[in-house]
Amino acid sequence: MHAEDSFTTGRFSWQVSAPLLGPKPGGADPQVAVKDPTIVFDQGFWNLYATVRFTSGRVDIVATRFKTWADAATAPRHVLALHDKYYCAPQLFFYAPQKRWFLIYQLADDSQTPPFQPCYSTTTDLSDLKSWSKPKPLMANPPAKPKWLDFWVICDATYAHLFWTSLDGKLWRCQTERKNFPGGVWSPPTLALQADIFEASHTYKLKDRPEYLTIVEAQGKGRRYFKAYLADTLTGPWKPLAGSWEKPFAGLTNCPSPWTTNISHGELVRSGNDETLEIDPKNLQFVFQGASDTEYRTAYGKIPWKLGLLTEKP
Repeated sequence: MHAEDSFTTGRFSWQVSAPLLGPKPGGADPQVAVKDPTIVFDQGFWNLYATVRFTSGRVDIVATRFKTWADAATAPRHVLALHDKYYCAPQLFFYAPQKRWFLIYQLADDSQTPPFQPCYSTTTDLSDLKSWSKPKPLMANPPAKPKWLDFWVICDATYAHLFWTSLDGKLWRCQTERKNFPGGVWSPPTLALQADIFEASHTYKLKDRPEYLTIVEAQGKGRRYFKAYLADTLTGPWKPLAGSWEKPFAGLTNCPSPWTTNISHGELVRSGNDETLEIDPKNLQFVFQGASDTEYRTAYGKIPWKLGLLTEKP
């Protein structure tokens, strides 16, 4: 079976790498976990951003650049320190109309209303990890009391679409005209999908195919795994492609590994780096956070998440 056929059958099979990188030991406030990765390839470098959790409980975003996967563990890392409050779960892309890089993330700040909402930073130089701007709210009209997390932006020809999950089996979407992005007025939230899903939704355009793909994290048998859904447009409807523990997009049943039983919050490697978020269904790779059963059953803030790479088997 060719890899692309999995988008017809819904049956995926993955090869799991050894851990690419994990929490960095030492220092006054040692790291506990590296998680929620986002990645783009640009100018000969992989650019990897991820949530980093420290022993003190502080949560920030860390960035690194490397030429090959083998260099990921030893490449210099830079903690962005964009804010002194909780912010994490980054998404990185190049917004071609403005010729700027965008980093989308969630931020908790009591001085804004609502306190927890999607924010963004920008830079024109991805090689300068210290060049990111300070956080700004993504929405001019956020809901007053939203239940949301893990924000994700993708654009079609006309609109920027914002997706998020609400930890209750629901995936939500709203949109704004591309000319107003970022910070514009967004449409009221609409329910995009309701199923046995949890968090960490990611949506992509399939290269050379008419569909869009959404992958979203679920929980089963005390572990984390990913489901997959297809739609003809970003407004849906979303139909299950690989939607169960027995037939997952990526999970314990199709990702055998000696170091992780959880395939959790991660990102597919894109074929480009712009706001259309295109992936090649003939060449699937997925950077994810993993942990063993023993590690996962510790307190949530102490799970020592590490990053690994899935490559779809031919």
